[in-house]
Parts: sequence; structure tokens; C-alpha cells
Amino acid sequence: MRKKRVLLLSEGFGTGHTQAAYALAAGMKRLDPRLQCRVIELGNFLNPKMGPFILSAYRKTVSSSPRLVGMLYRKQYDKSLNRLTKLALHRIFYTQAARVMKQLRPDLIVCTHPFPNAVISRLKRKGIQVPLITLITDYDVHATWVNKEVNQYLVSTPQVRNLLLRRNVPAESVQVTGIPVHPNFWERGDKEQLQKELGLKPMPTVLIMSGGWGVSFNKEMIRLLLSWADDIQLIFCMGSNEKQLQKMKSTPELDHPNIRLLGYTKDIDRWMDVSDLLITKPGGMTCTEGLAKGIPMLFYEAIPGQEEENGQYFVELGSAEMISPMVLRRWHHRLLHEYGQVENDRLKALTATGPGKKPCYCAQQVLEWLHRHTLS
Repeated sequence: MRKKRVLLLSEGFGTGHTQAAYALAAGMKRLDPRLQCRVIELGNFLNPKMGPFILSAYRKTVSSSPRLVGMLYRKQYDKSLNRLTKLALHRIFYTQAARVMKQLRPDLIVCTHPFPNAVISRLKRKGIQVPLITLITDYDVHATWVNKEVNQYLVSTPQVRNLLLRRNVPAESVQVTGIPVHPNFWERGDKEQLQKELGLKPMPTVLIMSGGWGVSFNKEMIRLLLSWADDIQLIFCMGSNEKQLQKMKSTPELDHPNIRLLGYTKDIDRWMDVSDLLITKPGGMTCTEGLAKGIPMLFYEAIPGQEEENGQYFVELGSAEMISPMVLRRWHHRLLHEYGQVENDRLKALTATGPGKKPCYCAQQVLEWLHRHTLS
């Protein structure tokens, strides 16, 4: 019997969309090793010259004009991609998409970004007979995700499900599964053992992440955190921002035995395991990984749009707070004087169950859907 093939399509606008695709692929492979999964950033794959140029321009816009990004997000919030935009995307990036689909012969396509979702929907209208699942990778949903050809939507929360229902998506086509995380986040590692492996001291530890693109940290926040360094271990993770990492390494104030500076790493699950508090931008994937690890989170400088909605959701859930000098002072006190309670609260968070809180749930549901709706 031929192995089932799942093709996961994303785009590199931010790291979360592709990260979600890889996480889902790894989760399904963990549950069913016979499965064949392939992740492709479709625009880069089909147009390797134009794709990186567009992504670079987008990254610069996010870094230099986040308010503009937020304004455009809200202005277009209830507008799907129009026919002209879809045609332009197809002509510029995706003219070879149909050929690639025929070569790869997937049994199921999962899209984790609106652009490939629109492209595959267009191909389905033209006659390609492949089931399409759309995985929405934030805690909000823009209208650009919505296409009639999607067979099943997987969403993070009941609130996102309701947003799709208001956009006339059939109720039976929307399932709350949570956003998938890599199997490394399904369980918590041995903290003492990981501290030894990572060369850390057995003391309160804070992980400060700048996002996959390595957005620079707020100087005032850095100043406040540096005042903790004698009593609390600080781990700064700069993602792919190598320039900022080198600048921080040459900063005398950061040359401290209790401060670690990291670039891009595939071991974020391990760093979360050894940390007691996560300070981060509220990206959908990072928040979901933090939730899976039960680590309390503080959010800073959300990009207007999806990140603001992500942050609001986790604050209302009780898993995070918005950062401020007062909040930092309270956490400094808690880590030094209420450490046992901090650990107890984390253990309670790890026992939370239900759709969206069980890290393997999304992978399980996609596998079940695959076996129910595709030929043997």
C-alpha cells in the first residue's frame, strides 16, 4: 500500500507560518512514522529570485513602519483577496504550482499561510482534486484566509472559529485544534539535567526572545533587566539578527557571568524548560510553544494586527501579562522570594487540558481527517 503523502505549504512572511508547518509535519510523523510529509515555502520554491526580494522588503517594513503594517491589516481585515490580486500572485509567483502538484501527487494539502491557500483554492476551481486543510496560525483570522474551496479549517480557539462562522464558513468545516507545536514541546524536560547540559547555574532564570527575525530589544527594558543579573540568570535570544547579537556581545554591561547571549537556535524547547519566565513578542508560534511548556510570559512591542490580538488572547487567558516597569518589579520579587509558588503555578499550567491546550491534538486531528477523507 502506498504511503500517504501530505504536502504542507507556507510562506516566509515572519517565521511562524513555516514553523507551524514543520511542527505539524513532525507531529504527524511522530504519531504515524509511515507518513510522508514535505514542507515548502511555495513562493520561494517557485520563484527563487523574486521571493526573497519580496520577503526582504516586508521584513524592512515590519521593522521600520509597524504602525503602517497594523493600519493595512485593519483596513483590509474583512476583505478577502480579490480576483485581480489572486491573478497577480499566480502570474508572478505560482504559475508552476499546478505542475508541482501533479509531480508530488499529495493525498492532502495543508496551507499555513493565506497566499498558498489562495493558490491551491484557485487550482481546485480549475479541477485539481486534492483535499485542502487550512491551518490558521494566529489567535485572530483575517479575511484573506477564507476560500470556498477549503475542505477544513483548523483554528486556535473558539473565538477564531466564531470569526470564521461570521464570514459564512460552514460550522462543520471549522475545528478548534490549537496551533501545532513540535513534539519537543509536548513534554517538559528534566530541568536539572538540562541546566548541566546547557552550562547554566541552578538559579532563577529568564529567557528573553526577540522573535525569529531578531527584532531589537527596547533599551529601557534592557536596562531594567540588567539590574537583575546578580541574582537572576538572563538568557537573550536574538534569532537571526546576527548584527544585533554581535553588538550585544561587544556591550560591556552584558559581559556578566549570569548573562547568556544566543543567536538562532533550534533548542528553544530546552531553553524554555530551564527558564522560569519568558519575555517575548506575542508571535502566534512562540506564544503557543510557551503555553505548551507552561511558562509564564511577558509581552513587549507587539506588531499591530495579529500580534496585538495574540497578546490580548493570552493575557485574558491568564498565561501572560503586558510588560511594564511595575510588572517587572513584581516578577523580580516573585523569582527571588516566591520561587516555590512560581514553580507550582507552572505545574498547574502544564496539567491544563482540552483542544488547543494538548500539544499533540492538532497533529492527531489532521491524521484522523486524512484517513477518513482520502483513498487507501
